[in-house]
Amino acid sequence: MPRSAHSHPGFQMVEEEDDNEDISSSPIATGFVTPTSPVATRRLNSARTSNIDLRSRLPSRLQLDEHSNLLAFADGNRSYTSAPNTAARIPSRAGSILIPRHHNRSNSLGVRLANAIGIDQSRRSSRAEVGLAESKVSLFTDERVWYDQFTSTDWVHDSIADAFRLRDLRSRKDFRGRLYAWFDGAQGWILVAIIGCITACLAYFITVTENSIFDLKEGYCTGHWHLNKQSCCYGEEDCSAWRSWGQRMNFAGVGQEWADFVAYVVFVVIFAVAACLLTLLTKTAIPSNYSLTTLDENLGADPKPKEDSDDSNLNGIADPHATHDRAPAPATVYYPAAGSGVAEVKVILSGFVVHGYLGVKTLVVKTLAVILSLASGLSLGKEGPYVHIATCVGNIACRLFSKYNHNDGKRREVLSASAASGVGVAFGAPIGGVLFSLEEVSYYFPPKTLFRTFFCCIVAALSLKFLNPYGTGKIVIFEVRYVTDWKFFEIFVFILLGMLSGALGALFIKASAIWARTFRRIPAIKRWPVLEVALVALVTGLTSYWNRYTRLAVTDLLFELASPCKLDTASGLCPTSGDEIVGILQQLGVAFVIKSFLTTITFGIKVPAGIYVPSMVVGGFLGRIVGHLVQYLVHSYPDASMWRGCAAEGGLESCVTPGVYALVAAGATMCGVTRLSVTLAVILFELTGSLDHVLPFSLAVLVAKWTADAVEPLSIYDLLTDMNSYPLLDNKLRPVFTTELGDITPAVRSHRVIDISNSALVPAPLLRRKLEHLHSVGEIDGGLPVVRNNVLVGLIPAPDLEFALDKLEDEEASLCLMAQNTRWHDAEELEDDHVTDPTDFTPYIDPAPVALDVHSPMDLVFQCFVKLGLRYICVLRDGKYAGMIHKKSFVKYIKELEQTGET
Repeated sequence: MPRSAHSHPGFQMVEEEDDNEDISSSPIATGFVTPTSPVATRRLNSARTSNIDLRSRLPSRLQLDEHSNLLAFADGNRSYTSAPNTAARIPSRAGSILIPRHHNRSNSLGVRLANAIGIDQSRRSSRAEVGLAESKVSLFTDERVWYDQFTSTDWVHDSIADAFRLRDLRSRKDFRGRLYAWFDGAQGWILVAIIGCITACLAYFITVTENSIFDLKEGYCTGHWHLNKQSCCYGEEDCSAWRSWGQRMNFAGVGQEWADFVAYVVFVVIFAVAACLLTLLTKTAIPSNYSLTTLDENLGADPKPKEDSDDSNLNGIADPHATHDRAPAPATVYYPAAGSGVAEVKVILSGFVVHGYLGVKTLVVKTLAVILSLASGLSLGKEGPYVHIATCVGNIACRLFSKYNHNDGKRREVLSASAASGVGVAFGAPIGGVLFSLEEVSYYFPPKTLFRTFFCCIVAALSLKFLNPYGTGKIVIFEVRYVTDWKFFEIFVFILLGMLSGALGALFIKASAIWARTFRRIPAIKRWPVLEVALVALVTGLTSYWNRYTRLAVTDLLFELASPCKLDTASGLCPTSGDEIVGILQQLGVAFVIKSFLTTITFGIKVPAGIYVPSMVVGGFLGRIVGHLVQYLVHSYPDASMWRGCAAEGGLESCVTPGVYALVAAGATMCGVTRLSVTLAVILFELTGSLDHVLPFSLAVLVAKWTADAVEPLSIYDLLTDMNSYPLLDNKLRPVFTTELGDITPAVRSHRVIDISNSALVPAPLLRRKLEHLHSVGEIDGGLPVVRNNVLVGLIPAPDLEFALDKLEDEEASLCLMAQNTRWHDAEELEDDHVTDPTDFTPYIDPAPVALDVHSPMDLVFQCFVKLGLRYICVLRDGKYAGMIHKKSFVKYIKELEQTGET
């Protein structure tokens, strides 16, 4: 039974002094009354359950998915879709996914893990003799709460918890135990195979549907309305089955061409607006205490206000005692289905928890919306959204097996494989998908994950091959074959293309940021995102219709730009004489300007939109222009010593193939935008299948990356991460530090520690007050160090403390045991094997938190956060507790160094 404050012999009040607080005059010192929370009234009759039992104990009417969160319930209570105007987190509010207080823990994860290390429940009666330290299960084997919204993953805890699970599993030596162990090892392979198949099916659905409705902007097939123009007129030179809208409407006094133009613009706007309206269905509002700048590809988001408080954290939330002096911060609104989602997937894989971003609703909406956005003809691609969609599939599929569903670290291994399969089906390049996951999005990528990622991509590629979405029997989005090899003099042109394309990609990043910070911050555009989409669609329709190349789908356009000339080629890009090259250059120049402008203003609008292929198209125009210039130069001066031999062979493409230049520049431009290197070289190789051109591709990509880094150090996704204030600690970054750990360690404050110097019994209201302070400053994934005589003796994470406090029946009068080496149970109470004292908080305390000395070099601190995935590091001075550094605070410090140019 829980003990009251005055029922313990030898009780001594724990008093704390603080410069900013007067504990003696607070209600805690007088009557143990919980102080008034700065937020809404806390739900007292609630308690969290273990991860294992969460879903089984929910009401059957509640359908839980990844969009559900700890503060959302199906009865219409508060959720993340409505933002209360408050500056503090609401712990355990009404509407939480919580169960009644008196729940059974006999089959919880903690008990099963305890059994794995040989702790039997029947030995509880001997705890008074062996001591509390020997009887309590450690923090890593006790039941834990589900990760809360917008927190960081505890990689260390998840790794240790999985080790205990494996130990429990392998302790069984019978046939059934061996069978369970075999099935446990096969779960990962089964899971990634399922993910690969489903991802391929979704890619097939998107491709076929988009191809069917893309040509509706120009007309329809009279016999079969669902067929596009190519399928409707297959094998016919003069197609009578295809009718344009001008032929169908036949307005008096309006020419057929103008009627087709109006119909084209109208369909572009309708498809784009429909895609935007679908995307807006995923609107999510974050309460101000979780405030990020935004959580989608909005480069025009308002910057966060800076705080001067000592307690300000990454979210810019100051001391809760000062919140009454300022207006509450507005809620942050974001749309999970908008943009490509690659930057957000990268942040999630680094350990940032965002419930709902990879949920069922986001998957369904983004799949449908990306079809409409592609059919609209906007300058966007599907490759980035494929990464997000595949990651959603992986996240949802993790629910099939509890070892992935209840372990965030294991889940992210599966998500890495899922993201790779998205790129694999988008480009038809399974090896490129593996390298993409390794190079771009994955934060933790062990060899086992590499093999499973490769298996997932192969399964996805085989499934796509079977489905045959393009009707060509190929899995690549387009396939080009170059007959002639490149000549030695062209290597200098490829280097020049790499420089120009890298600079072009970097300038695109700068132009997109400038456009977003000016146009996108207009009040009307900020308030109504659909207005921006309609305007961009209108401009796209008006400017694209009159140019054949800008009117094509981005994938078809890239194919035409990269293709070599053949006898039956009708693309208009194959001159037969030198005089025709000038006209082609004029058309390509106009298309290059239009496509560059449209790609710049389209990136960041509220529709599913990728940047990979559009950036490749812009680079393809540049490469084709340069290729034709070199071709014209060779044709005009055939006797030059550099190309005399090949020029004599005859034909304009005997010496120079402009399509090679287009594909080289396309890859180099994409490298300048995304900073992918090896991945791009492999994808280009898989698209062409030509070993002869691997060297030009690789050389141009290398030069492009060097050039882009010199012009703009950040890639487009790094820029999004910085501007949106995601707590991403880049593991590829190697900053140069000139300080020590003690230089960034905040001063010790009494409301941030639990002092047990006078007594190991701490009033529950005092703990609640400290917890609410952490919540008010946004550290819902923080922790409270436990100190005795200024010596660090443990640390209790904030989620565990909240879980323990919520279990108390009479919180105002309860005392909580916070020391692991104190005996305070009476033998009479321990005779009952089924009694667990809820006021004993020692199972939730980590007795050995990671701690470093104040003089530790910052490089060591950086490696601890990056390699170990820690949430926080305790700081010691001469063996005494001197403070604590949270991961988010360290990320903020790194970002400040980058802004000042000190890294």
